[in-house]
Amino acid sequence: MNSALVLPFNKIDKDDIPLVGGKAANLGEMIQAGLPVPNGFCVTSAAYQLIIKHNQIQPKIKQILNQTDVHNNKDLQKSSNQIVKLITKAKIPQELTNQIFSSYEKLVKGNKTPLVAVRSSATAEDLPDASFAGQQESFLNIKGEANLIQAVRDAWASLFGARAIFYRQTKGFDHFKVSLAVPIQLMIQSEISGVAFSINPVTNNKNQIIIEAGYGLGDYIVQGVITPDHYIVNKDDFTIHSRQIIPQTIKEVYKYPSGVKKKRVSKQKINLQKLPDDLILKLAKIVDGIQKHYYFPQDIEWALEKGQLYIVQSRPITTISVAGSGKPKYQLSDLKNLKVILQGQAASPGIATGKVIKIKSSTEINKVKTGDILVASMTSPDFVPAMKKAAGIITDKGGQTSHAAIVSRELGVPAIVGTVKGTAILKVGQTVTLDGSTGDVYNGKPEKKPRVIAKKPDKNLSKQGTEPLRTATKIYVNLAEPDLAGTVAEKNSDGVGLLRAEFMIAQIGTHPKKLIADKKGHVFTEKLTEGLLKFTQSFGDRPVIYRATDFKTNEYRNLIGGSAFEPQEANPMIGYRGVYRYLQDQSVFELEIEAIKRVRNKYGYKNLSLMLPFVHTVDELIKVKSLVSSMGLIRSPSFKLWMMVEVPSNVILLDDFINVGIDGISIGTNDLTMLILGADRDNEVVSSVYDERNPAVLWALEKIIKTANKHGITSSICGQAPSLYPDLTAKLVEWGITSVSVSPDMLDRTREIVSLAEKRLLKK
Repeated sequence: MNSALVLPFNKIDKDDIPLVGGKAANLGEMIQAGLPVPNGFCVTSAAYQLIIKHNQIQPKIKQILNQTDVHNNKDLQKSSNQIVKLITKAKIPQELTNQIFSSYEKLVKGNKTPLVAVRSSATAEDLPDASFAGQQESFLNIKGEANLIQAVRDAWASLFGARAIFYRQTKGFDHFKVSLAVPIQLMIQSEISGVAFSINPVTNNKNQIIIEAGYGLGDYIVQGVITPDHYIVNKDDFTIHSRQIIPQTIKEVYKYPSGVKKKRVSKQKINLQKLPDDLILKLAKIVDGIQKHYYFPQDIEWALEKGQLYIVQSRPITTISVAGSGKPKYQLSDLKNLKVILQGQAASPGIATGKVIKIKSSTEINKVKTGDILVASMTSPDFVPAMKKAAGIITDKGGQTSHAAIVSRELGVPAIVGTVKGTAILKVGQTVTLDGSTGDVYNGKPEKKPRVIAKKPDKNLSKQGTEPLRTATKIYVNLAEPDLAGTVAEKNSDGVGLLRAEFMIAQIGTHPKKLIADKKGHVFTEKLTEGLLKFTQSFGDRPVIYRATDFKTNEYRNLIGGSAFEPQEANPMIGYRGVYRYLQDQSVFELEIEAIKRVRNKYGYKNLSLMLPFVHTVDELIKVKSLVSSMGLIRSPSFKLWMMVEVPSNVILLDDFINVGIDGISIGTNDLTMLILGADRDNEVVSSVYDERNPAVLWALEKIIKTANKHGITSSICGQAPSLYPDLTAKLVEWGITSVSVSPDMLDRTREIVSLAEKRLLKK
């Protein structure tokens, strides 16, 4: 095995991953393929191992870690600081220093101290399923030998940051089977920069290359501060299919030593095409060459400096075809001979017949067999396995946005909620028929066999031909059950606008903090990763917006070991939940972020983005953004950070929340309506007060959407309102919402409603 201490990029390829890590290996691979990658070199993992051995640091680190409780944040941070100090003060043999300085001086002819990026690239021996992405540090715009050598020391030391220690310890990895290589690469001070895709990521057209371009450094494109030009190139003959030129008034530039600054674009350039046609075509051919080299579609970051195009990074994107089909929906035609014995709120459409099985808690869910009618006081996420088997669901409590209602609609299971006395009136083993469209429960079953009843088409809705109906407003789907991903992905949706974590966690069954306490935190991450992969694989290039865990304490307590970690709360709806929970104790959130990183970085599904729930204050958003970044998830063209708007403070201070830096917002009408009207959405007693069409709620929705448009970020809605009220959906389109996310059964109808609303707007 090669044990070189320093290697130039042109001597590195994919076979050198154990020595230089994946990051440097990828850069070397592209350089050897003749691609225009900024020059650089790598201080290999052998150099790191030399430093540890030369300074006899390993026994000292072992001693510190043996006395460390990694679940005690204060103790963990103290130990991390001690180890970091050992490494940053370690002596570097002259031989290694000379090789680093010699390689640095050769990067640019005539310039012995160029600006460079010093990055970290972890390598591991015999550690299956290990993902260290984002746990170590990178340092940009480093200049001069003294600064360079200190940045290398800091990169080595970041291998023992608190998060990295915690990750390895909870995964059961040997700290000394992980090494660190340090790629050092020339900084490109972009005059123009952007992203490119080797296929069209929206239409999945493999014959198109997409290029986006903006003035200055690429960070403003990533942050959404500017809207870049958009070019489409035909692959078959390398002609420009279309150009969308977007005016740009500001840009980001770097000036040494003052750093990054905002600068105005000169008046004569504001409305010009950013990248001339010849460079568009040149870049398109480079992009096509990268895909051919890797035999896989690529998501590429590029930059232009002094007329020279550079490829800064290339990652795989995915196009997955999904087979399978969903079951047709149908209604029973003849209920007139049956007697209504119970009434509640219609929660999930459809008619179901079966035997009543009553369950009081999640410990009894095994009583429910396929085809039974599940009857309970109310449901929670740990009821999901039983709900999937049930033919129908009836609850005493809850409204149309209760857990039972939302889950039933997603599963396509007929349901009635808020019957008040269903568990008292219905008897175990009794055969009943429920109509989830009317809220009626009948005694017995229909005499006639069920047949499909086609709905009469709404004469006001557009007719859909053989081609799928398309709309300018994106139509997303709300999902949570991994087993439904493949079937729902075949429907006419533009992606997943709300992927809830609670089902997947309920299926794990054990409270994540108990798993952590039992040193099995990796089980949580692995199971969550498996669930997320089902969605990202099924939806291919279409976006999947994952909402981080928003369990309430009463739901978490139902998990195995939950009572030891969850407080008793009188009103969990406005209690210990959402972002506040992550900031108080980040251990579970860290496992969750690790699962997202695995899906994106290890498995290559870049369609997965993150949405933050229940954010009380602007300060909370600032802190959780910093937390997410420190855990290795950075906003980029392929990774979006959204915020749920579901607390009145989000509406009132939305400008301030957006200015913190987010890519989009999604309106959670369920909680927002509850908090604006002061009506518990799980309480059927006040269900008549709860109405998303109340003028106060409509005022808030309009303000949210128009504020998002003003700031140039996307706006969506993922509560149940659009699934229930077509007239409200039409208003959302008129106000300028960019996407609507609904339950799977409402996808086609919602798209028709949106299409009609868009046509009316065009006529105006």
